[in-house]
Amino acid sequence: MDEQEIQLKRRENEEQATRERARILNLPYLDTRHFEKNLPLTQGLLDIEQMHRDYILPLHRGNGEDHYQFMVTSQTPGSLISKMRQEYTNNGEKVDFFLISGSAYRFLMLRYDPPKEVHYDDIKIAGDGDSKTIAEVSRTLNSVSAEKVFDFLIDQADKLGASDIHIENLKGEIRIRMRVDGMLHPVAKINKDRYRIFMGELSSRANVSMASNRPQSGHMQKDISRDGATHLLNIRVETIPTMYGQDAVLRLFNFDESLLNLDLLGLSEDERREINDVVSHPRGLVLMVGPTGSGKSTTLYSMLNALNTPDRKIITLEDPIEYSITGISQIPVDTTNGGSFAEGLRSVLRLDPDVVMVGEIRDSDTAKTAIQASITGHLVLSSFHANSTAAAFSRMIDLIGVNPIFASSIRLVVAQRLVRKLSDSKKARPATEAEAKYIRKVLEGVPAEKLPDVDFDNLILYDPVVTENDPFGYAGRTVIMEQMVMSEDIQAFIRGDVADIHTEAIEKAARKNGMLTLEQKGVIAVLRGETTLDEVSRVI
Repeated sequence: MDEQEIQLKRRENEEQATRERARILNLPYLDTRHFEKNLPLTQGLLDIEQMHRDYILPLHRGNGEDHYQFMVTSQTPGSLISKMRQEYTNNGEKVDFFLISGSAYRFLMLRYDPPKEVHYDDIKIAGDGDSKTIAEVSRTLNSVSAEKVFDFLIDQADKLGASDIHIENLKGEIRIRMRVDGMLHPVAKINKDRYRIFMGELSSRANVSMASNRPQSGHMQKDISRDGATHLLNIRVETIPTMYGQDAVLRLFNFDESLLNLDLLGLSEDERREINDVVSHPRGLVLMVGPTGSGKSTTLYSMLNALNTPDRKIITLEDPIEYSITGISQIPVDTTNGGSFAEGLRSVLRLDPDVVMVGEIRDSDTAKTAIQASITGHLVLSSFHANSTAAAFSRMIDLIGVNPIFASSIRLVVAQRLVRKLSDSKKARPATEAEAKYIRKVLEGVPAEKLPDVDFDNLILYDPVVTENDPFGYAGRTVIMEQMVMSEDIQAFIRGDVADIHTEAIEKAARKNGMLTLEQKGVIAVLRGETTLDEVSRVI
């Protein structure tokens, strides 16, 4: 799904929500998408100030029939609509009000009150050693007006697909860096006097203090309008005092509920079949493992969305809540101020849920409570920090000891990484002797039906091609997933039937049962031309 399709999908979702809202407010709904670019603007009926203040726009000015029409949004005061309806009726005139979406209002409002033509150059990510681009972006950020610089930075980060913005105080300047496709890139160095602008906006929007000498967490949201559609950006803010001031990291969550979909994760048939089995028989324990930024939350939320049906009660315990999903009860757990996942889980089990998601298993109490819940008819989903599926079992056994109940509750463990995808400009080349030897060694014993159709005697690999518009040769990321389904061999380790319990032994048993490791899945992605061995080595 490309960016334009995503924007159209977001607008469609917003229009559907507005249609439902119109039914609740007992107002006719108006979809302006087909004519908002060419709609003749009705002048002289409302002033610009009122249009901004009351979220109301004129649609039709009465003529001989004295029939007036206005467009309103869910933010238009109901008292204003009632007052205008009464005034026009008292004058013997007819008046109608139509409910339009927020995106429609913003688009038409820009036509009634276009902004002054001030154009700033888009931010570009610099390649290695590219000081010229950094200098150009620095000049742009230093020239953006004080009231717009913060919004401009967030909008540009969203446009670049960045997951994080790092604002760092150095001795004589502020360094801006952005994480794009998992890699942190320098973007700009800006004047020290901009520090107060950034922190002042953060302070008011995310409820953090500029004067604090302790780490703080905050949250804010921002509507991003692009190409006639609007999407909501959830932003988690983390600040910490340093020698030269408060450093901040803004984590951007481009929330669109329709994109939390298992079909969009690029899973293979085998991977999807194993997850479908869990979703279709919701019971037991499912663990997602991997480091921070490996996409665990997106996969877990996509599974929740697949389980989200009217006949199921779903509750989540999260620290913090990253995505808001319609139809699911989501409970924030503030673990930094004494909150506990284990205590929260014991509480929500009294609410008769069918599915529970625990943000993270961090201690033995949470682990034991989650296992107990999973054997009493609930499906429990959670994340767990481990490097691989086999390592997750070793860590869990270290945490709770040999536990036969765990053996009967665990259904699936998924280890996940995100690797950068090669751009279309990639260049083919023959594999070196060392690369070919490594690939054959990693894939030794993998059934032929799980391998791509390539000539292993003459392996072809792809390299990124750097261009002026693509300084890295990569675009976007793809999921590399290792899935361990429970078998009798694996359960024997968990029950303590096998004396030698260690990661390598568990992985060997899983591979014997057909599991492909993260390294094997990464190499297969390389052979398909999706990524490079360097990228697989960096991430896996």
